[in-house]
Order: sequence, then structure tokens, then C-alpha cells
Amino acid sequence: MTRRNDVIVIGAGHNGLVCANYLARAGLKVIVLEASGSPGGMMATRTLGSAYRFPGLAHTAYPLNPAIVGDLKLTQFGYSNGKTARTVVLGQDGRHLSIDGDTISAQGLAATDAEAWPSFRKRYLDFARSLKPLFEQKPPRLKDMDFGDKTALAKLGWNLRMGLGKDEMYEFLRVAAINIYDVLNDEFEDDRLKGAIAADAVMGSAMGPRTPGTVLTWLQRLYGELNGALSVSTGGIIDALVQAAEDDGVHLRTGAAVHEILIENDRAIGVRLADGERVKAKVVISNADPRTTFSRMVGAPRLDAMFANRVSQIRGSGVVGKLHIALNGRPQFTNLPEPSCGDRLLVAPSMRYVEHAFNPSKYGELPEHPMLEVTMPSVHEPTLAPEGHHVMSVNVAFLPYSAEGGWQQQQSTYAGRIISLLGQYAPDLTSMIVDHEFLTPADVETQYRVAGGHWHHGELSIHQSFMMRPVHGAAQYNTPIDNLYLCGAGCHPGGGITGLPGRATAKRVIEMRAAT
Repeated sequence: MTRRNDVIVIGAGHNGLVCANYLARAGLKVIVLEASGSPGGMMATRTLGSAYRFPGLAHTAYPLNPAIVGDLKLTQFGYSNGKTARTVVLGQDGRHLSIDGDTISAQGLAATDAEAWPSFRKRYLDFARSLKPLFEQKPPRLKDMDFGDKTALAKLGWNLRMGLGKDEMYEFLRVAAINIYDVLNDEFEDDRLKGAIAADAVMGSAMGPRTPGTVLTWLQRLYGELNGALSVSTGGIIDALVQAAEDDGVHLRTGAAVHEILIENDRAIGVRLADGERVKAKVVISNADPRTTFSRMVGAPRLDAMFANRVSQIRGSGVVGKLHIALNGRPQFTNLPEPSCGDRLLVAPSMRYVEHAFNPSKYGELPEHPMLEVTMPSVHEPTLAPEGHHVMSVNVAFLPYSAEGGWQQQQSTYAGRIISLLGQYAPDLTSMIVDHEFLTPADVETQYRVAGGHWHHGELSIHQSFMMRPVHGAAQYNTPIDNLYLCGAGCHPGGGITGLPGRATAKRVIEMRAAT
């Protein structure tokens, strides 16, 4: 018997699964079509050989938004916040700096920096909190506003003026659009501390610390911290979302790659899979990135020329590679206590280092000294590797999507360069390596089916945020094609493991169906 679907969700990443869960709970019949062999998208577990498993591209996570956890009852399906991880900035001289909430510690740390950090952190967490009306609902239009748009702007204005107070509001307005480099130089002396914050502000984006708007990207990251501390674990997010979805009757199909979105009379009516099968539904929601959705699955001929041009201009060439290393033991980082191997380790000793790592990527060149974010998830989840063995996951920035001379000629040697750099901090690392895998941004594009290989499906720059994300005409999750919606990281409020785009899209679908 043929299943009658109300909604098709393209892609079983976390936003697609969140969206499917909400719609199923609203009584709709939902089918999720995932191209790969397992759900999870960029969070799906990867394997190296037969014995080593890695937590996909996402190897750290803040807790999911509490409203989503509560609405979907995810704790009943095994979801929990992972073990809190500190951030440790590695120093080649063994003088590492540790950040643990309001506390920072390091040899040679100025007392003024240690004293200034808690109030500075609180100020910027308050700034992030003030943006809640923007982050947690559809972005308001600035033209032809309806009641919801006006309400969202009113709440934002109230949060900024009354929530922050006049002086703090002025400070927020002063810094929101400027670069993180100048802000940090005004506040702190320690290069390691400034390097760590700058790394958080630019990781995943084609921006250096001196790029205007990097205060905003740091606030977007800090918003996740409002839900709880960072962990080197994804907390069973995907398994919990899948089980919750199945419990609500969502039909999940893996190995079902969508080739085309079917459109009749400017209305989405279903999809055609790569094998030719057609799946029909009243609503189609794409968790794929906007460029893939519109340029490949819909096709420019079916779009208004001006809209199609806006889509083609989305900035979104990935700049982060991923190195997975299988180890036959736990490496010892010089002067780093063994328990700290389970923390988040950064090779970003100064803002100048981060900026110099970014600059070559603008010209298609590879940085001699890349910025690294290192985790060892097997410290917390021993089942990821054989007994006594470990896995190391490394984010590598900034790597150009199109490397000068081509990646094929440089991929292997550059992986060796990263391992050599890590060896300067952990001298016994090289002798423990069993195997490794290195993914360039181009590999991310191919293996995760995201245009440009960009983590966030598009830059989180000011002109691609809020009511301008991903483009004018598709910023409130619905699109110029009737009954076609977007729910992925390319939508507002953007990337990260929040689930907020998926939830907002589900609410938008329910709202618009009620209005018809």
C-alpha cells in the first residue's frame, strides 16, 4: 500500500530531524529522505578501518536548546548533556592557558586579565542573551511587516534597552559590527587568551580576527553557551532525535538521495530520487544547503532570474578541513596534565597567529601554520576505539576550497604537515599513529553534499545573517516556490548544533498551513 505523505524532509541532519519531530507531533505524516546510509548529516559517525569511530565533522557541542529537548522529550530517548570540557590553548613552551567558565589559569597570566575575564564574559553573554527574540523565531521582515514581525522587533528593542540598560546598549551598538581583534586588544594583555576567543569567533568562517563582523559571529557562538557548557561529545543527539521521530510515526529512509524537487504550477508536489522513484507530498522541506536546493534540486529555469542570481551570489566556500587520527595509545602533550587530554585543545597562541593562518586562504594558498582545534572523544567514549587505543579529531583552519595547484597534489603532504605541527606539542604522537584520514573542504562538499563544503551552508557574515539569511525572498523559511521550505543551517539563525532552524521551519509550516 502506498504511503500518503503530508511532508517530505530532505536530509536527516539534526535540523531536518528536529523539524520532522515537530511536524509529526502536530499530527502530520512525515517522511525523511537521507542520501547516505545513516542519519546525522555532518554529525554522523565516521569510521576509519573497522575499529575506529569518529564523531563526524561536529566533535564538540553545546546542549540543545532546552525548549527543543522538552518539547520533543529527548531525555526519554537517551539525550543528555555531555561531560563539560575546558578550552586549553596550547603553548609550544609548555605554558598552556586554560579557560573554564569564569576562570582562566596559566603560568605567566597577568592578574588584571584574570580579574577582567569574568565581567567581560558576562557582558558578552548578556549581549548574546539580548538577541534571543532574533535567534529563537523567524527573522522579522523590515518591509510589509505583520504583527509577528513587529512583535519580534519590539522584544529585541526591549531586551537591548531595558534588559541591558542604556550604557550597555550603547556598548553593544558600538561593538556589534566591528572586529574581535580591536575589542580584545582593548580588554586583555595575554596573547593566549585573545587567541582562544578569536579562534571561537572565526572557526568555520572565511574571516580572520580583523574582519568586521567577527564580534557578531562570536556572539552567535556564545548563544549556545547560554544553554550550558561545551562538551567533547554530541550527547547522543542524533540517536535521540531518530528514536523520538520513530516514536511519533516519522518514516526515515536512508540511501534515498533526492535528485530533483518536483514542481507543478509553481508548487512543490514531491521529489524524484536518484534511482527515478517519485515520492509525493503536500509540503517539501529541504535540509540541504540553499545553493544545492535551488540551483540543483529546483533548477534556475524554475526560479525568477533575480532570485536565482541572489542564490548564486551566496558566499559559502568552506575553509575548514578535518583530520581523523587513529592511535594505539594516549599521546602525552608536553606539560599538560593527563586529564586535560579530554578537553578541547587549541593551537591558536595569539590573534596574530590566527590572522596569519587565515590570510593565505584568500589567495588559494595553504597556511604554513594552521589554526587547529583538537579533541580526543575516546577519552569520554572508550567504545570509539579498541581497548587502550584512542581517536583524535582535528579541525584545521583555514584551508581554501580550491587550493592553488589543486588538492590532489598536496592533500597527503599537508596532512603530514598537520601531524608534524601536533608533534611539536605531543612528541610521542607520531609513533602512536595507526591510520589517519584527511578531509579537505572539497571532500566535505562531496561526502556531505553541501555546496562549497561550508559547515554553516553559507557564511555567517552580517549581510548573510538574520532577515538576510540565506537571501531576500527566502529568509522566513518559505521560498518563492509554494509549499517548498528550507530548514537547514543555511537558514536563520545559522549553523551550530542548535536545532533552532528546524524548529522555526516547522512552526512556519504549521502557521502557513493554518492560514490557508
